[in-house]
Amino acid sequence: MQVSLQALKAFEAAARLGSFKAAADELSLTPTAISHHINNLESRLNVDLFYRQVRKITLTPTGEYLSAATSDGFNRIEQALVQVEATGATVKITTTSSLAALRLIPALQELSVNQPDLEVDISTSEAVDKQSHTLPIRFSERHNINADDIIKTEQFNVFGSYKAADTPWQNGPVTLYTTKWKNKALSEPPLKQWLTQNNLDPALFIIKTFDQELFGIQEAMAGSGLVFCSTTLVQRLLNTELLKSFDTHAVESEFCYYIPNKQRFSTRDTRLVLEWVEGLLD
Repeated sequence: MQVSLQALKAFEAAARLGSFKAAADELSLTPTAISHHINNLESRLNVDLFYRQVRKITLTPTGEYLSAATSDGFNRIEQALVQVEATGATVKITTTSSLAALRLIPALQELSVNQPDLEVDISTSEAVDKQSHTLPIRFSERHNINADDIIKTEQFNVFGSYKAADTPWQNGPVTLYTTKWKNKALSEPPLKQWLTQNNLDPALFIIKTFDQELFGIQEAMAGSGLVFCSTTLVQRLLNTELLKSFDTHAVESEFCYYIPNKQRFSTRDTRLVLEWVEGLLD
């Protein structure tokens, strides 16, 4: 059976407050409008919900039953709205596993100190979320991307454990981890260009690949070899002396991090998070 939500709200308020006038004041209606809604509800249900006396109303047994149900229902709705509002206050970031693990998540504590009222949730996903409160930070090649959407262009270099020799390939071939992207549409990392730019013989390196830069970086930190990866990902590890760079020149690449249709993010919290990300990667 369909009944008017306004009628149920009028009934719930009148039952709870014990007065049509008090219900009218709460709902910004007139007492006549409250009476009209309740009369229609009683007619629709074919029951009496109130005993009406001069300047006094009391609930019938049926009215008491419906009052308990409507009060519980509206309370549940109110609680759900509070939860939804709290969820909506969280800015979500979806990005690659490597960027999330190596740069964004480690910096969350500092963001929390500087912006204690800002809630940020970071997850990894390849899907581009088009919701206005979700920042999808993606990795691609610049020629495919609107220049206004780019937040960081990438350089690549070789890095190793902080305890590694200054020229670890000098005494024979050394293991070098690089990436074979899951996304087959992407070009290979610019390792060949790096070797040429630094006048290094490919025979100095035993090339091994992972499908994520994160894994090669972990191997390098463990001293199991070197890693050829983006400078963006290892910046924090260089600062904390978990990795070191060598006397080699970084190579520019066509790769970049970007946010599709970046200009659509206009709410205060998403703009603050976007500015944080851009400053972190700068």
